[in-house]
Amino acid sequence: MSANKNVDYIICSKCDLLVELSSLLDGKQASCPRCYSVLISNWREPHKRHNIYALSTLFLLVLSNIFPFININFAGINNQILLNQIPSAMVNDGYTILAAFFILVVQFIPICCIIIIFLLINPIKIPIKIKLLLGRILFQLHQWMMVEIFIGAILISITKLTSYGIINLQPSFWPLCLFCFLQIRFFQCIDRRWLWQCIKPMPNLTVKPIIGQSGLSQGLRSCPCCNAILPLTQNKCTRCGIISEARYKYSLQCTIALLLTALICYIPANIMPVMITEIFGLGYPSSIIEGIILLWTDSYYFISILIFIFSIIVPLLKIASISWLCWNTKINNNNTKIMHLVYKIVKFIGRWSMIDVFIILIFSSLLRIGKLIQIYPSPGLVLFALVVILTMMAEMNFDSRLIWDRINTK
Repeated sequence: MSANKNVDYIICSKCDLLVELSSLLDGKQASCPRCYSVLISNWREPHKRHNIYALSTLFLLVLSNIFPFININFAGINNQILLNQIPSAMVNDGYTILAAFFILVVQFIPICCIIIIFLLINPIKIPIKIKLLLGRILFQLHQWMMVEIFIGAILISITKLTSYGIINLQPSFWPLCLFCFLQIRFFQCIDRRWLWQCIKPMPNLTVKPIIGQSGLSQGLRSCPCCNAILPLTQNKCTRCGIISEARYKYSLQCTIALLLTALICYIPANIMPVMITEIFGLGYPSSIIEGIILLWTDSYYFISILIFIFSIIVPLLKIASISWLCWNTKINNNNTKIMHLVYKIVKFIGRWSMIDVFIILIFSSLLRIGKLIQIYPSPGLVLFALVVILTMMAEMNFDSRLIWDRINTK
């Protein structure tokens, strides 16, 4: 290929190292030699593969919504729920925000992302401006999909619900699990570089880049949306059209502000009741800590430890870890690789704190059995969900390339 074309090169979006790409065998990936982040993936017959995944996941999602997915027999009374009954119960209880969040992250966003990919990879006559807009939307939305977390919440809920009555899995349970697995695999197989090539070719480079150095050191930057290599002084990407800079503007300031807000919400979120259990008309409010103690008392040791880790420890560690990363980006030391490892762990595990929110949503939707037992969410649950969302936003606003800017890449 011509040397003035940047189809041969890529700037790592995590550490800013400029790498020359070589041809890959089918099913292989190319990783950054410095931070080991995946740069590109070469899948065999990607159009056919992605179309099969898209149609299969959409079909399974339809099946997941038209039949009940779990049933409980409590004192001779049967109660079962459909997937779309969970947000309905939240709306009836006055928690429209929780209902909207559940619909967004479990159904709406996955559906939108799957449809967008299907439209972009197939020869459908769509104006280029619409395609560019869809491409920009796709890579903003996919970070908020939480289907796998919801499945984890279902599995934990089933274990705990056995103490209330007999649990029976209904027809939609297995399509829902399979949908979760396929949509995870689907988005693992989507290569951002390949997808953008389907939308619009890479722009030309004006200079020949130097391999093994940071893009910043040679006056180049990577577009955060489409990965096009652009001159440092060019704010608008000539490919996808977004306006950005070499580093996220006010990255550290925004990250610290979000962390402080999350920390302020963290204390009342763990003290205030997140759930009210009403038995024969008498209400028993419980906080997250009280729920963990109750699970431990009832000999659900593994579940209590799991919820303690994800609901208490992980949010606090995430706030502390990202704060530590922000602090260390200003210090010239030799712990760059450790910092990047911490960033990757925080990015992967932080969103799983939402599992406690989904467990309570399942409980409050399923355990509505006349006057025998009623479970309702409480305002503390909204605060806890806000903590998780704020820490996720803080992680997204933190520019990991600042970690590597401190060292000499020459």
